[in-house]
Amino acid sequence: VQLQASGGGLVQAGDSLRLSCVASGRTFLRYYVAWFRQPPGKEREFVSGMHTGGGGIYYVQSVKGRFTISRDNATNTVYLQMTSLKPDDTAVYYCAARLTASTLVLTTRRNYAYWGQGTQVTVSS
Repeated sequence: VQLQASGGGLVQAGDSLRLSCVASGRTFLRYYVAWFRQPPGKEREFVSGMHTGGGGIYYVQSVKGRFTISRDNATNTVYLQMTSLKPDDTAVYYCAARLTASTLVLTTRRNYAYWGQGTQVTVSS
């Protein structure tokens, strides 16, 4: 499967953005899809994830209550709605996927075989 992430941009603190991860190449119903981010000078970190068949939704503590992950299987798209953005959310955001029937949440990069190209999110104070 090929992943295409988009929707990043430059916003002010408190603003919202919606990131999209569109999959092509295969049916998208048996994947666990995750959003990772890599702040400047830091390691890539897990942000949120869900199974495209439903379930397995997880958020890291720093984004709980502000970010919402969702899916549209008709368009093979997973979204990350980000609200109340903070400067600390500034990062390149990547979507990633692993082929599985399991809703087990795995937060390390090595568990994901498929990656999108990344989209920059910059939040100014």
